[in-house]
Amino acid sequence: MQLNNNVTEFLLLGLAQDPVKKKIVFVTFLIFYLGTLMGNLLIITTIRTSRALGSPMYFFLFNLSLTDTFLSTSIAPRVIADALLKNATVSFNECIVQVFSSHFFGCLEIFILILMAVDRYVAICKPLHYTTIMSHRVCGVLMAVAWIGSCVHSSAQIFLALSLPFCGPNVIDHYFCDLQPLLKLACADTYVTNLLLVSNSGAICTVSFVMLMVSYVIILYSLRNHSAEGRKKALSTCISHITVVILFFGPCIFIYTRPATTFPMDKMIAVFYTVGTPLINPLIYTLRNAEVKNAMRMLWNKQFISGDKK
Repeated sequence: MQLNNNVTEFLLLGLAQDPVKKKIVFVTFLIFYLGTLMGNLLIITTIRTSRALGSPMYFFLFNLSLTDTFLSTSIAPRVIADALLKNATVSFNECIVQVFSSHFFGCLEIFILILMAVDRYVAICKPLHYTTIMSHRVCGVLMAVAWIGSCVHSSAQIFLALSLPFCGPNVIDHYFCDLQPLLKLACADTYVTNLLLVSNSGAICTVSFVMLMVSYVIILYSLRNHSAEGRKKALSTCISHITVVILFFGPCIFIYTRPATTFPMDKMIAVFYTVGTPLINPLIYTLRNAEVKNAMRMLWNKQFISGDKK
């Protein structure tokens, strides 16, 4: 429950205060956001319309692209709009909603990356039982569990935020609302809250990253028994997944394992996992995946032919 809160809105300092730099932020984030939308929506449309991409791996990739779209949308539009304003303010309730949405979709991305690793492990290490273990029903249940887990994590963040009393000042040195900058504004001892945050967000990031890297080491080790062609295809897929994992988890671990301490570069590092990764993911999965590229080519040709007939 919210306690002794005299603050009704917060002032976001953003990534820059200089008018010229704010224009650069506006253009950069606008390009990043539009690129994220186009790239992820292209993957979503391709997987949805292609019969060749019906395996569990592409089911999880579909959900990953959907999550990237929502994660970027929960942050980027606000940053773009704020870059045009002299003073960017956000109401207390809007701030809490942004904390929930950013953590929900961020945590959901972590769970989906774990499920993608599980899928690759079963496909490579237990190929004969793959269709039985990773059935459509099982994949649906796993995604439902991921959504529930993300909701629990985000609700915990909201509980921590609402338990903090805010009596001024109300200036957030960040470009979006998150629990760490809010802790600096609380007029109370936040030591326990910091520990809870590390044990929640920090532990999820670190433990998940270690589990993922160990699982991919096991997967890569097991590839030695495969044929050269099968090993090449599996290796290409795993390298794509490992690249995404490192790009996403690296900044997250840096930020959320030490919430009591902040550095000037925190805001720039946060850009990587809030806007950068959702933009890069479609590029990684399309450039390194022949099946996705072929499906996109067929989709493009189909649209081109239907356009000519009209």
